[in-house]
Amino acid sequence: MPLAVVHHPAYCAEIPAGHRFPMNKFRRLAEVLVEEGIVAPGSYRQPVPAPAEWVALAHERAYVDQVFAAAVPPGIVREIGLPMSEAVGFRARCATAGTVLTATLALEHGIACNTAGGSHHARRAHGAGFCVFNDVAVAIRVLMADGAIRRAMVVDLDVHQGDGTAEILACTPSVFTLSMHARRNYPVRKVASTLDIALEDGLGDAAYLDELRRALPQALQSFRPDIVFYNAGVDPHGDDRLGRLSLSDEGLEARERFVIGTVRRAGIPLAGVIGGGYLEDIDRLARRHAILHAVAAEFA
Repeated sequence: MPLAVVHHPAYCAEIPAGHRFPMNKFRRLAEVLVEEGIVAPGSYRQPVPAPAEWVALAHERAYVDQVFAAAVPPGIVREIGLPMSEAVGFRARCATAGTVLTATLALEHGIACNTAGGSHHARRAHGAGFCVFNDVAVAIRVLMADGAIRRAMVVDLDVHQGDGTAEILACTPSVFTLSMHARRNYPVRKVASTLDIALEDGLGDAAYLDELRRALPQALQSFRPDIVFYNAGVDPHGDDRLGRLSLSDEGLEARERFVIGTVRRAGIPLAGVIGGGYLEDIDRLARRHAILHAVAAEFA
């Protein structure tokens, strides 16, 4: 059957023109997936915005209430790096619910993907680094609270370390967090994941894939999660504005095929989220993110 893909129009919120966060990539990605025949017109699965009770499973309730009321303190707004308007807060609720829905669909069908998600810098008490709510951490908490899963693994291949995910889930032995990232990139202060693989600047396709091939199969075999959340950030690409690695489009495709194939051959459901990617050319960036969905569709 066709790949289940989750999208909400609110993923693209209004922010000031010229802002360094490429908000329009979410709208363009949804268009590209239809243009390329990966998603049939009108077949996107649309989430209902996440309620505060869901989000508070992973974040302090005071911060959740601030976001819902569009009353986030200026210091936290600066750390997030986005104008914390009502629209941006609503976007965070929809993207978080989108990852919950993606995971639910993955449990049902074996694989599903969001057109947003991967906000891995958001910590329990506040957001950071363009991340308002940690959608993957919330989804894990929701599924565990519902009894849908007992064990989860996060495979985070965004170029930046998944510090928020590591912090929120640090005391949860039933969750394995794997982060493979550029050593010298944001955040300056890393938070220990279950397994961190810190890469040197300029690493290219072959060496990157070698590191991944050494780590992922062993982690899956030893931990045996009920579901894998895959953060397929495309910012390890060599021309990404905020990355420090040197992957090509072909390298990203090989990465997606290895991760998805390894997880699915092990019989484990996979929920894909898009993570980071930063280019001024929105069409090019959206097509790069679409590599995740194109490869995932081969395994649907």
